[in-house]
Amino acid sequence: MKDVKDVKDVKDVKDVKDVKDKEPKSMQWWKLAVVLFSLLTIGCSSSTDEGGAADSGSTRAESGTIGVSLLTLENPFFKVIGDTIAADAEKNGFATNVLSADESIEKQSDQVKDFIVSECAAIVLCPCDPVAIGPIIKEANAAGIPVFTVDIPCALDDVDIVCQIATDNYGGGKEAAAGMIEALPAGGKVAVLHFKQAQSCQLRVKGFTEVIDAHNTSSVTKIEIVQVLEGGAAKDKSAAATDDILQTHGDLAGIFAINDPSALGARAALEKAGKADQVKIIGFDGMPEGKQAIKEGKIFADPIQFPEKMGTGIVDAIVKHSNGEPVEKEILIPTSLYRQADALADPDLN
Repeated sequence: MKDVKDVKDVKDVKDVKDVKDKEPKSMQWWKLAVVLFSLLTIGCSSSTDEGGAADSGSTRAESGTIGVSLLTLENPFFKVIGDTIAADAEKNGFATNVLSADESIEKQSDQVKDFIVSECAAIVLCPCDPVAIGPIIKEANAAGIPVFTVDIPCALDDVDIVCQIATDNYGGGKEAAAGMIEALPAGGKVAVLHFKQAQSCQLRVKGFTEVIDAHNTSSVTKIEIVQVLEGGAAKDKSAAATDDILQTHGDLAGIFAINDPSALGARAALEKAGKADQVKIIGFDGMPEGKQAIKEGKIFADPIQFPEKMGTGIVDAIVKHSNGEPVEKEILIPTSLYRQADALADPDLN
């Protein structure tokens, strides 16, 4: 602490001393304690680690918050994306606000408006509706907040999306068809459990259909796609759809389900109908429950996605953009066909 003779902006140091002498000693000790506490507090707030870097709390405040609105957090696939974004963002000095839109474009629009009002450093969206999301993205554009999309892109060209990162769903659909051909060497009737509102699922079914059609032109054993039904990307809806399919096609040989919940719903319906051994299921995703079902022989195979890579890729794009570095407009992550042999060797499964 400075001596009285070091005090600045005081004309008469003697006056200062006289005032101090007139104060009760308890008051003088109280002031001394306040000064010492202030000095200690200042020292803590500017502390650095051994390498000299400022603490992570101050870095997060400087970097800002990433607002994240995902299609749903009930599906483990999107939960992994959200958790990965949060973890990687923290490593890079950002706070996050990860929300579930619960498949409601109205709810998602309200969430994005809140992100804009909060002046988020960046916004990440998995759009509930690739067209209806356009106007709210334009509001973020007008506010100067960079927007990134994951899994499902915005379908409009007049919005500014810094980067879209997703699974190569078209390629994954082709892998699903290869799995079905492998599962049905003698051919047979096949049904598809769709989720038509999602562009990712449209691409999966497109890739699947193209490869099956090409197979049928060159092979004696044909695979006939006899029905495409809406499965809602959900276990209960897909189980009900499978019940309907079996009423029309009792000799069904295969089902391609656009995600693991749909595949598990189909399996439940087949078990109920006593046809679990008759129908081969190809799913899509590779979430833990789906992989476990593959290990147990309930699902034949999955083109698996890598949601961790999607979350990491989005954060990497945000960091690059914030640093003024170039960012690819679209990043596609290939799938990998996961069979029972892969599941049996998977250390993460029971």
